[in-house]
Amino acid sequence: MPSSTTRTRSVRRSRTRRAGESAYGALLVVRTVLMGLLALLLLAAGVWTSWNTAQYAMLVKAQERGTMTVARCEDDRCTGPYVPTEGDGKTRSKVSIVEAAAPAEGERVEVTVEPGTAQAVRTGPAGILHAWVPFAGALLLAALVVAGGMRLRRTAWVMGLCGAVLLGAAFAALQGF
Repeated sequence: MPSSTTRTRSVRRSRTRRAGESAYGALLVVRTVLMGLLALLLLAAGVWTSWNTAQYAMLVKAQERGTMTVARCEDDRCTGPYVPTEGDGKTRSKVSIVEAAAPAEGERVEVTVEPGTAQAVRTGPAGILHAWVPFAGALLLAALVVAGGMRLRRTAWVMGLCGAVLLGAAFAALQGF
């Protein structure tokens, strides 16, 4: 009985094909790194933008804390008189707050005044959540980059859901739910 020997032959690929496969792999790595850097840039910009307001809403040692009565709203800002309750503040006839964070006209809201300005920032849970809205938007945008450019769909879903929950919580807190 003749024995059959089956040898597996390795297939040799040409240098050109191997170089093309290596270049394609390198392009995939470069794409993933660039998309990761873009996602990090979006998140850093969101944190930076949010922190400019959040530091006043969150920090306990704010210099001027008090209440503001919303008198008038126009051009995305609401104005009204300010009465200090804590800190080194003084009564002011007019401070302004972002209209999205302000309650209805005639209502009072707890605020802190940014040092050296007449701009107020809402404090408490609603003010803190409102301050982090730019970060929530950055999470949503970064989720798209992570899903599309990096192909990390589960991570993108988590980021997007966190951003959506933060936006929803800010909306609910500002509406008084």
